[in-house]
Amino acid sequence: MRFADRDDAGRRLAALLESERAEGPVVLGLPRGGVAVALPVAQALEAPLDVIVVRKLGVPWLPEFAMGALGEGGARILDEETVESAHVTSAQLEEVERRESEELVRRAQRYRASRPRVPLDGRSAIVVDDGIATGATARAACAVAARQGAARVVLAVPVLPPDLIGPLGEVADRVVWVEAPPHLDAVGAWYRDFGQLTDEDVVRLLSR
Repeated sequence: MRFADRDDAGRRLAALLESERAEGPVVLGLPRGGVAVALPVAQALEAPLDVIVVRKLGVPWLPEFAMGALGEGGARILDEETVESAHVTSAQLEEVERRESEELVRRAQRYRASRPRVPLDGRSAIVVDDGIATGATARAACAVAARQGAARVVLAVPVLPPDLIGPLGEVADRVVWVEAPPHLDAVGAWYRDFGQLTDEDVVRLLSR
């Protein structure tokens, strides 16, 4: 079943996360689209909402194809097999990492502005995105949450490939999803409205 939009996806995801309310969680949205899904989750669970900033490391000539990801606090996930099969050189990898690291810092500052990061020490963290294709950014986000002191990490997404559920369970204490189609061609295909969000949209969502 397709989602009307990210708000609809978030409300359907929130229904599956009701048991997490007792943990007093912090909901963390991945910018940009994940924040729009995370907002109704946070509202339903009456939990604080924050961002967890992660940047995909795309193959230089195919940016949408992930070979890894970077996260706040120095988290780094690298798929050595993809790097090798795509024949990405050390210099090319360093350049992608440098560029994405700069963008990660810029976005974190832009999204939080004067708001301090919500502390995760000893708390349950629910990491939310609008969908997962390769799992690289999701893995990095879970690593960031754990590094920031979360006692428990829950990864929650509206849609993901079924073959990633097991591997993602190695970096999250619980993986929650609404749809896991055998053939996930593109995350956007599972939404009737999958419009791109701006940085301003993210800041507005967080302010709510």
